[in-house]
Amino acid sequence: MHTNGSWEDWNMIPTDSLLGLTTSSTPGHLLVCDAISGLLEVEKDRITVLASEVNGSKISFADDVIQASDGNIYFSDASTKFGFHDWYLDVLEAKPHGRLLMYNPSTKDTSILLDNLCFANGVALSKDQDFIVVCETWKFRCLKYFLEGDNKGKTEVFVDNLPGGPDNIKLAPDGSFWIALLEMRLNGLEFVHKSKVAKHFLAAFPKLIELLKGVYKKAMVVNVGSDGKIVNKLDDSNGKVMSFVTSVLEYDGHIYLGSLNTNFIGKLQLDNS
Repeated sequence: MHTNGSWEDWNMIPTDSLLGLTTSSTPGHLLVCDAISGLLEVEKDRITVLASEVNGSKISFADDVIQASDGNIYFSDASTKFGFHDWYLDVLEAKPHGRLLMYNPSTKDTSILLDNLCFANGVALSKDQDFIVVCETWKFRCLKYFLEGDNKGKTEVFVDNLPGGPDNIKLAPDGSFWIALLEMRLNGLEFVHKSKVAKHFLAAFPKLIELLKGVYKKAMVVNVGSDGKIVNKLDDSNGKVMSFVTSVLEYDGHIYLGSLNTNFIGKLQLDNS
């Protein structure tokens, strides 16, 4: 899509499992997470798989990706146990199977920076690129992994107790972050995680999960400062215009919203006051 609102057919990737994407440091290239195939580099006339395994194990749920100015590519592997089409089993089991990975284009090596994450989802670099934030959807929080300074290689909680499960996260022009949140709390149905019988029943009939949760009917995004404090929250409890918002990006005084429930991109002007 061009800034004037026009569209251009660019490349067709024959799969239904594409998730996060970002522009590459190589002009005219995109970096794309294919949940099934792994980390891809996409050109107008070519698709290259950069990483499909790490330490001998398959990357089975590549989710979101960002590239640093030094060329290193950071991306999430949401679950090492459950694949793209069985994501609901991961939340039912409620155990940490996710990872934060790094691909080095110079050596073509992929390494694990963090593991035991509860559904590793969106990733974003700080404005100074001294740390990276990764979302843990099922834990309603985001972690900060230090890339520079005295704390290099260490991890701490960036923001906790979010009002929804964090999906994708994007850096804003002012150094804050926009996070799309999913309504994952089952009001009155907390017993599910206390009952093996209930979990097995929902696993056998996954369509019931869609009926029980409000994830598909609501929309919520938050703006979080570089210090991890929530600055602003925008939500639509009825999902009148858009629902199930999974991504949010700020550009030129507007936020652009992506949803798995719509065939359009939402655009909302920000109030500068």
